Amino acid sequence: MAIRSPRLHLTLRSFCLGAFVVLGRTLEEGDELPFSFEEHVQRGGPALYEYRPLVRSFVEARAGGLAKREDARIALDELLREPAAAIYARAHAGPRPSEEQALYRTVLVSLLISTAEACGGFDWDDVAFERAYAELEASLFGESRGYAAVAPIVGISVITQVELADGLRIRAAATGELARHWPEAQGLLPPGFGEEVDRYCVLELERGLGREEEPPDAPAELSDAVTALRLATAAPVSAGPVLFERLDWRPFGIRPVLPIAATQPWGEPTRLDAFRAEVARIVLERLVLADGDPALAEALDRWELSLFQNEPFRSEQLRGALAALLGETWELRAAVLLGKSSEERRSLHASLRALGSGELALPSAADAVRRTLVETLRSGDRLELLRSLDDELLGLRASARLARAG
Repeated sequence: MAIRSPRLHLTLRSFCLGAFVVLGRTLEEGDELPFSFEEHVQRGGPALYEYRPLVRSFVEARAGGLAKREDARIALDELLREPAAAIYARAHAGPRPSEEQALYRTVLVSLLISTAEACGGFDWDDVAFERAYAELEASLFGESRGYAAVAPIVGISVITQVELADGLRIRAAATGELARHWPEAQGLLPPGFGEEVDRYCVLELERGLGREEEPPDAPAELSDAVTALRLATAAPVSAGPVLFERLDWRPFGIRPVLPIAATQPWGEPTRLDAFRAEVARIVLERLVLADGDPALAEALDRWELSLFQNEPFRSEQLRGALAALLGETWELRAAVLLGKSSEERRSLHASLRALGSGELALPSAADAVRRTLVETLRSGDRLELLRSLDDELLGLRASARLARAG
């Protein structure tokens, strides 16, 4: 690689070399480098086991002492002379007490960790440093930044990668992909992740950012994706409990997933087929309609809360969801919306009428609430849909068809 800033390269290399000497000496004096023990389960084959040194936590615990060294001061002075470094630090660190602290944590400590992880400890390797520095410099002087957030997802599986929206997908997790950036990730995954058929996928959000553009609200966006998948499939989908963020392919943070999305409902896991994937895409796109429609927002909230409640509170939430969504005549409107034949409409109306009278929700009634929400979102205009259903109930459509036929 052609080095863009030879002086910066020299000072950062000196800092990392000095830190390796100090940290190596602490190990010789009795400190221990912690390790994570990872099991990689292979379908149809034996499990593979791997020890990973937890370099990040070891370095971060001693970062305060390293900051007092002269080589750290020289490297910081060089970074302060580089305008691109300040932009990089703001993007990677967010608000900090001072610019120097941001530069130290996001550039010096991050480069040190990347180099040590590539070395597997504190035995210096020039190739490992040059590779880590090349990645840093490409990010430091780049005009744009690549952001990604990944969260494990359970209760659903896919055969191939499924795009849910622009830059948002569900796919199978690659072996060790999280541990490569976050060696401590194994303890943050759902129980049995990677071992069971409905526990091997991830939700991934990717965005290109301008140099000073803020990262997206990943917890909110992934939570919407979970809601859309629950609506489209009726599967017990949940994500998290945490999501892992990268910026320019460097670890950026670990954040909790929103509780409503991180809690797994009851139900049978399922596979996301092409038809339901398309429904999920449409529903996810239309969830934004709830921002301007309080009744739709209430219906969605009540339905999703019902997934985690016992009776009689579950049935009360389902009644409230349909009442908010379709108004006082919700039993009739939902039956007309969902039923394809007179017999099917009568059956649906009977189960919904029982729910409306205070009885506990039958499985058919509970599923009708979910399907009604899906059809309402797919229509794109809830009020127009209500007018259309009322026309159907009053026979106006049939009259219009007869008039045209005559």
